[in-house]
Amino acid sequence: MAQPFCLASCDVVGFDLDHTLCRYNLPESALLIYNSFAQFLVKEKGYDKELLTVTPEDWDFCSKGLALDLEDGHFIKLADNGTVLRASHGTKMMAPEVLAEQYGRKEWKHFISDTGMASRSGKYYFYDNYFDLPGALLCARVVDSLTKQNNGQKTFDFWKDVVAAIQHNYKVSAFKENCGIYFPEVKRDPGRYLYSCPESVKKWLQQLKNAGKILLLITSSHSDYCRLLCEHILGNDFADLFDIVITNALKPGFFSHSPSQRPFRTLENDEEQEALPSLDKPGWYSQGNAAHLYELLKKMTGKPEPKVVYFGDSMHSDIFPARHYSNWETVLILEELRGDRDGKPEESEPLEKKGKYEGPKAKPLYTLSKTWGSFFIDSVSGLENTEDSLVYTWSCKRISTYSTIAIPSIEAIAVSTQQ
Repeated sequence: MAQPFCLASCDVVGFDLDHTLCRYNLPESALLIYNSFAQFLVKEKGYDKELLTVTPEDWDFCSKGLALDLEDGHFIKLADNGTVLRASHGTKMMAPEVLAEQYGRKEWKHFISDTGMASRSGKYYFYDNYFDLPGALLCARVVDSLTKQNNGQKTFDFWKDVVAAIQHNYKVSAFKENCGIYFPEVKRDPGRYLYSCPESVKKWLQQLKNAGKILLLITSSHSDYCRLLCEHILGNDFADLFDIVITNALKPGFFSHSPSQRPFRTLENDEEQEALPSLDKPGWYSQGNAAHLYELLKKMTGKPEPKVVYFGDSMHSDIFPARHYSNWETVLILEELRGDRDGKPEESEPLEKKGKYEGPKAKPLYTLSKTWGSFFIDSVSGLENTEDSLVYTWSCKRISTYSTIAIPSIEAIAVSTQQ
């Protein structure tokens, strides 16, 4: 973040879709995602039916930046130096003395000092976006359930069932086949889960286009779901805003894989077609790689090194790989910067109709977790007769290392350009 950044100097402006251009009504979407997993585990894998009941208070457990140790069922929050700031077994928080005995002040066993440490492995899973977080709550409650059923069970093997739940609900064909719970429900009532894009954002996108910028949409969502989202938030002519649309991009592999590993494919009726040896013209594509995209951007701009900036919400899928592998400028959409303010876009269409929804709502996932504390900093207990000290979290360090800037929403930058 030390270098000055000027959006006007960028030739190409790229966007992620989910939780970046497309903002979700988080209390509604989080519950839908949770239910899509929980019902699969209960009905298909025989897990405890108590998983199906979740209260508004339960959502306080959710906080970005947590890691789940897949073997022992511990959730941990890391400091920037790799030590453990807070931890839980399932949803049960460890007391300070238990935390000290379990982890001490040494680096977590899976920590790698480079902040590019993988967010996914066979041994742990980092939760870094709002699609992930409902799964964190579910997995914590699974650990609670198995620990209770099996008299203090110490090691766990439930992750394969969670992966099966993800695959069932979110595989490429799920939207078309109305498989699972998530896609059929969003198709039935998109206005319940999605916010329309504010007029300020639509105007800003058009201003970028009019200024000669090349606009990209790069999303890991499949083309059919992408189209539903974009038509709802931007209108039926959304494709006119973007020079290149890339769906099923399979990030972060889009940035890290070579062209031979991840070629671009054309689409026909939302079905992927043959692999392309190169990317020769603007349009709508599937999968692909940043190297072939950059070659096309050179041709389109007439510049040997066009400057690209990419907006995204996931450190794992968007910000780290775009910076690390492609050396793009990156803008992190970080709703935690809102604090406890209402996250509804000011200009969005009214979401709720009177009398339609009843009962208490879960808190938005970006608000401060009383369980885990701040996403950015936390305190380390001092030794005897010394004061506690504040330290940055590992998540905060990654943001400062890999994002050019961080903003709470696209709307924040769009509005500022029109004042």
